[in-house]
Amino acid sequence: MDMLHVRAVSPPDLTGSVMALLSAQPCVLNLSLRPDSVRNPDGDAIVCDVLTGVANEVLRGLRDLGLERRGSIVLDPIDTAFSDHAARAGAEVLGSRLRVPVWEQVEARIRAEGRYPPSFYLFMAIAGVIGAVGIITNSQILIVAAMVVGPEYAAVTSVALGIDHRSRPPVREGLAALCGGFLLAVAATFLFALFVRGFALQPRAFELGLRPVSNLINTPNFFSAVVAVLAAVVGIVSLTEARTSALLGVFISVTTIPAAADIGVSCAFASWDEALGSLFQLLLNIAVLILVGTGTLKVQRAMWRRVSAHRTRRTGP
Repeated sequence: MDMLHVRAVSPPDLTGSVMALLSAQPCVLNLSLRPDSVRNPDGDAIVCDVLTGVANEVLRGLRDLGLERRGSIVLDPIDTAFSDHAARAGAEVLGSRLRVPVWEQVEARIRAEGRYPPSFYLFMAIAGVIGAVGIITNSQILIVAAMVVGPEYAAVTSVALGIDHRSRPPVREGLAALCGGFLLAVAATFLFALFVRGFALQPRAFELGLRPVSNLINTPNFFSAVVAVLAAVVGIVSLTEARTSALLGVFISVTTIPAAADIGVSCAFASWDEALGSLFQLLLNIAVLILVGTGTLKVQRAMWRRVSAHRTRRTGP
């Protein structure tokens, strides 16, 4: 049973409206009120559990009342709940809406990741150097390791959400972080590869041009676009389903961090055609991830709205 635990603070003059809204919803459970029990902000404590299928409606109603401005709303996911009453309410009222994504949570996760402290750029540089080692030694394992370390998808989703909401700051900040992060990754890999070349540390196979790993990276084609589209869809759906993991991060990073690393390595070894191919690969995949990610957000919202509207018509008077 998917539920959210909601803790709210309400000013006394608003508490009656808040309680009326929550009491009228059969999928709001375990509702309790403790008047004048909260400080900073001062107000009444309201606690309840909400089935996720109606969480979007409930949260929208609370925000329309102005509760987030005059008080506060805190959401805690509930991993496990045992309640026949909740199960009956979900089956009778929600049906197919039982697993509707809670968009407030989805967007909060994206916004939380859309901050770019110094560690963001440090991880980008480290991921690039790990990728460079993988390219020079033809190690697929190290390429995967670079994908795991790379944090760039946080900026991609932040840009996609900003475009979806027509909000310029997250788009501007996310694009700036992507440009800065990838430039730093390319610079780090370039310097590392120059060091390797200067001291002749590259393996004999790499020197002879036997570079199967880099050949896959610096040769963009139809299949590169297909993988980028699928990665964008998987990334957004995993966010809405709260299924993010390092494994998904690997899939999403498959054509970004390795391409940035290959740009630096190819420039250091004066392989200009390969560097150009990797640059095109990187730009193509960043653009596809952002555009398809934005479209996936819109499609998911529209799809779940239709599901909710259909269920409401069936259960309405």
